[in-house]
Parts: sequence; C-alpha cells; structure tokens
Amino acid sequence: MTDTDDVGTGVETGVDALAWRDRKRYWWPLGLLIPLSPFLSWLLVEHLHLGLFWATGAWILILVIPIVDVAVGADGHSPPDNVIAELQDDRYYRWCTYLFVPLQYGGLVFAAWCWSYAPMATGEKIALAMTVGVVAGVGINAAHELGHKNNRHERRLAKIVLAQSLYGHFYIEHNHGHHVKVATPRDPASARFGESFWIFLPRSAFGGLRSGWLIESARLRRQGSPVLSPRNSIVQAWSLSAALFGTLISVFEWQILPWLFLQALAGITFLEAANYFENYGLLRARREDGSFVKARPEDSWNSDHLVSNLFLYQLQRHSDHHANPRLRYQSLRSAPTAPQLPAGYAVMIVCAAVPPLWRRIMDHRVLDYYNGNIELLHSKATV
Repeated sequence: MTDTDDVGTGVETGVDALAWRDRKRYWWPLGLLIPLSPFLSWLLVEHLHLGLFWATGAWILILVIPIVDVAVGADGHSPPDNVIAELQDDRYYRWCTYLFVPLQYGGLVFAAWCWSYAPMATGEKIALAMTVGVVAGVGINAAHELGHKNNRHERRLAKIVLAQSLYGHFYIEHNHGHHVKVATPRDPASARFGESFWIFLPRSAFGGLRSGWLIESARLRRQGSPVLSPRNSIVQAWSLSAALFGTLISVFEWQILPWLFLQALAGITFLEAANYFENYGLLRARREDGSFVKARPEDSWNSDHLVSNLFLYQLQRHSDHHANPRLRYQSLRSAPTAPQLPAGYAVMIVCAAVPPLWRRIMDHRVLDYYNGNIELLHSKATV
C-alpha cells in the first residue's frame, strides 16, 4: 500500500496543481520549538532568575499557543486532491518530523543533567518535569505521525520516540485497535458523553495497554510464535524504555528516577487529553445488522486552528486522518462536515482538566450535532 492509497475526496477540487502552494510550508519547523523547550527553560531561568520558567514548555502549551491561536484564527486552507500525491512524496515534510527525534532526546539528556547537577529546588525540578512531559506528549503525537507510515525507517523512529513516555504499546493499539474501533463502545480511547477526563484517563490508558497486548499476542499466535519473544512489538517497546531509563540512571544516578517517571506521566496525560476530546460523545452509525459503518470524518471532532496545528503536525484535522489514515500531516484536509471544536487542542486540554467547564462547553455541541437524539450518541447506555 502506498501513501496515497485509500485517499478520499478533498475539500478543494478543480485547483491548478501548478498554482497551488502550501502557505504553511516553511512554518512547519515551528513544531521543533517544543523539543527545544528544556534548553529554552534553562536560558530564561539563567537570565531572568525566576524558577517558574523551568515550566516554559507547559507555558508554551497552555498560554502562548492558545493566545496566538486566537489572534491568528482558523486556517481555512486545505490542499486540493490533485496535489496530494506530490505533497505525499515531498521529503522536506518528513525531515520536519525526523528532526524532532534527536532534539527530543537531547532535551531529555539535558533535563537529566539539570535534575542531577543543577542547583534546583524541588518545585523547580517538578516544573522542568512538566516541560519535559510536554515534549514527551507531543513526541507521542510525532510517533503517531511516523507510526502510520509504511516506511520501516519511520516506524522504527516511532518506537524510539515512544520510549521516553513508556507508551510503546501505543504503536500497536492506535494503528490496529483505535482505528478499527474508533467511535464505538469497544474503543477505550473514545470518550463517552458525560464522562469526565479524570475518569476517562485511567480507562483509556489501561484499556489501551490491554487492547494492544491482546492484538499483538493474537498476531504472534497466528504466526506460530511465542507471545513472550523478541518479535513482540510491545516487549520491544518496553525493552527500549528500560534501556533508555537504565542508561540515564547509570550516567546521572538514581536521583533522576522520580523525575523520569513524572515526565512520562505528564506526557501520557497530555496525549490522553487529546484522545479524550477527539471523539467525545460521537458514535458511528450502525447498519441494519447492528454492525458499525466505516469511520467517516463525521465521527471525529475537527479543529482548523492554524497555530496549534503547526505545533501538532495537523493532529487537529483528526476527521480527515481517521477517514484517510495513510495521509501524511501536510496532506490532511479540514472537514467542514465534521463536528467542530470551538478552539485548538491547547485550549481544549485546559478545558478538559475542569469537568464542569468542559461539560458546559461541549455537551450542548454533542447534543446539537445529533439534533438532541441521545440514542445516537456515545454514552454509558451504548456500552
């Protein structure tokens, strides 16, 4: 299967391929500011002498990006169908994701050095762990982009990226579990209507781990291989994480271990927050025999906010991603027929953390989308 297989109809047609240009082309490297945030944190603390700047990565995510997102507004610019093949083959876009990997690990090593040797108070170490956690969370998103591709090199990079967050099973579960079961009661990563993020978080995290293990175990059994073997992708992922943490501890000693776990937990939380609102309350239509139809753009929340999409490799165009999972981030189109989030992901993460605020903002949107028919949405009643 090639990168352009299973590509659906775009939102722009009849546009001259020679005349169309990606206006965001040279803005995509902005996403590399996230893995650089541990170094930026140190520079700000060093020159401004305020420990709160150790949390610069978190401030970028929950303050800077939302403010700039509001100021800049929506994108409203999608590639037409007749340029998709050219976009898919343009290696410039791939290098924008490849470069994330060395910068991510450079920042992690630097943070480990700071935790071990820099004169930092406990609160400052926690703040730096939040910055590194943002890198880990966005790293899971980078792994999401890389792991969907047929290129073996990119899939290996995806596994390496996931090692920092201890979330290697995501590589299996997302591709072979979530994409198959999305917006159905069988998917642990599809949030139910009325379910708070803090209830969803452990359900999705542990449910995704269990689902990924069952999927990988079944694959190995079909091949006649033992489940606990080096061929198990999840065992490979755990081994990478163990090797990474073990190497860092051997160099910087055991005092960094709590901060390594804290940054991983923060990264997982940021990732699961995105999972929470990407399909909140949405349920795929059923056929007459009770089975679910193929996932459509209308089964995921779309967001076309420009700046947050630049930092997240257009993860917010999630509706097109589920309809056409082989499309690379630069080729994803906004989906005007899908339900629309009121803001970019950075804002929605903050809202998700406050359940009453979340329900006030989102519940009426879910009900309006289904014209008030609660039997059509994904709730506890459909489980």
